[in-house]
Amino acid sequence: MTGKTVLITGGAGFVGSHTAGRLVAAGHKVRIFDSLSAQVHRSGPCHVPKDAEFTLGDVRNLERLSAAVRGVDVIFHLAAAVGVGQSMYEIADYTSTNNLGTANLLQAILDTRTTPEKIVVASSMSIYGEGKYFCRDCGELAPQPRSLEELKRKRWELACPHCGELLIPVPTREDKPLACTSIYALSKRDQEDMALLFGRTYQIPVVALRYFNIYGTRQSLSNPYTGVAAIFASRLMNGKAPVIFEDGEQMRDFVSVHDVVEANLLAMERSAADDRALNIGSGVPLTIREIADELGRALAIELPAEITGKYRAGDVRHCFADIGAARELLGYRPAVTFPCGIRELAGWLRSQSAQDDVDQAMELLSVHGLVA
Repeated sequence: MTGKTVLITGGAGFVGSHTAGRLVAAGHKVRIFDSLSAQVHRSGPCHVPKDAEFTLGDVRNLERLSAAVRGVDVIFHLAAAVGVGQSMYEIADYTSTNNLGTANLLQAILDTRTTPEKIVVASSMSIYGEGKYFCRDCGELAPQPRSLEELKRKRWELACPHCGELLIPVPTREDKPLACTSIYALSKRDQEDMALLFGRTYQIPVVALRYFNIYGTRQSLSNPYTGVAAIFASRLMNGKAPVIFEDGEQMRDFVSVHDVVEANLLAMERSAADDRALNIGSGVPLTIREIADELGRALAIELPAEITGKYRAGDVRHCFADIGAARELLGYRPAVTFPCGIRELAGWLRSQSAQDDVDQAMELLSVHGLVA
């Protein structure tokens, strides 16, 4: 695709602004629609490319969204309220922004008789709940989330429900049964389902990308519910130790924002993944403790992480991506290794300031009984 008019909801945000920049550089006309939420944007739309069109608007406003979709060829739907913990006590806000916001986008497409050539919707690894596991005696398993009793007893690892042996985490494929453990995850699943159903019904190509843990430059540093790398960076930059739940050995898949943008463009340009949901990650598992240690080294700040031994409602133990389908269907090849990506992030962080609101966020989680 060349010379297309592209709408990006949430286009002034972390992933959206990087995607907008690549699209402008490739010769596309970019239209950004963003509410500039105060929790995310403390200093205004500083990451909007100068050649992009910007509209201030909330996806919950159908009239403004309808004006934004007119005449577009491609839509990236990235606008969302993000954060597992906060979603558990800001239920109405998350549901209205993510679920209603997506419904409004689809309604706006219908009402304006817009016929986009492609819709790419941002989904999330959170919809899996726990990742995939392997038992030496019983084979592959998709276990249920850990019980509250297990968490209270600090039994962090999962056991086989059949033989009781400890399970081994393995890469999670797209066919794993979904098991949402937070309102945020539930809303992302609904966004994905609505968009794919809409595409099948109206014969509009739709791709849902299940992003894993994205890190990189421009991530909000003052939002205590954003990605863990940014939260850790905010703590370190304010002379405070990163706070880690459980024992720090839980594994995640950290993927550079540059690789995510590449996946976005591949999904726009190629048709093999239409009507599909695909994992977008690095395919490399890392522990949360490793993330904190690597970031501290990159910033040359020696503050060992605080391992709390506490659990947080909605958290899962292990989940990292099998990216085989994205490789096959999109030709997706992650190019940024974690050490290189963290060095780039650290270089950017040295020019930034961050307001650390983690303690206040922890207090709110505690008040609602979501941390113990």
